[in-house]
Amino acid sequence: MYIENPKTRGSGVYCAIPQKGTCPNNCSDCFFQSGRSYLEPLDQNLPNIPPPDLVENRVVRVNDGNDSNVDRDTVLTAGSQYKMKFYNTAIPKNLSDFDGPVVLTVNPGKMTNEDAHFVTDKNDLNHLMFVRFRTNMWNLHILEKVVAHYAVKEVPVVLTFMAYHDGSDIPCEFRTTHYIERKRTTNTYWAITTDAWESVMARYKRNVWVYSCGKIEGEQGKTGCRWCGNCLREYFATMERLRSSK
Repeated sequence: MYIENPKTRGSGVYCAIPQKGTCPNNCSDCFFQSGRSYLEPLDQNLPNIPPPDLVENRVVRVNDGNDSNVDRDTVLTAGSQYKMKFYNTAIPKNLSDFDGPVVLTVNPGKMTNEDAHFVTDKNDLNHLMFVRFRTNMWNLHILEKVVAHYAVKEVPVVLTFMAYHDGSDIPCEFRTTHYIERKRTTNTYWAITTDAWESVMARYKRNVWVYSCGKIEGEQGKTGCRWCGNCLREYFATMERLRSSK
């Protein structure tokens, strides 16, 4: 039986995970395989694929957990049953071979605070719906490089503000000033404050290619996808671009 992601409920986006098991990217503080996922226990609830009649006239996000470049044939077979879908991956490989737009997480796993993927292939860039940057208060120097690389190519950059189950993962100079322990969708985390979120977004207030994942982050914000709209807006914008480029 299909289990709906509570974060996307009411947004017009449904989620699908075609694979079994956990994701080999093993990103720190990954909600999907942290033991706190809405799909626990994973060995009983994966794959988690919505029936086509349920998602009619809605957009399917393929891999809100795991990675669409892992067991790719299985992923593409599952995705082929949906008229409107996009694929999530953190592996910058053969992006233009997907039969739909792609969201690329550019700083997964150990790269989060060290480096990022900078795609240069024109066909792969054309397939990018947006790139996702795992954002915290101590990796903004990498974010600057990511925005400089992608925005000039008219690829949106969506900032996903990291939340930490263990507050000790946050450097002490930021923990009490920029983060607060609070409940997000279903679990309690150390998450960015509204003031800190605003200080980051203010850097890009005149850049039309930079967005936040979520309407407003922090204790004053809404983390549900229905308040955001990034995925729906950029899905249809990307499909128009792909149609015109054929």
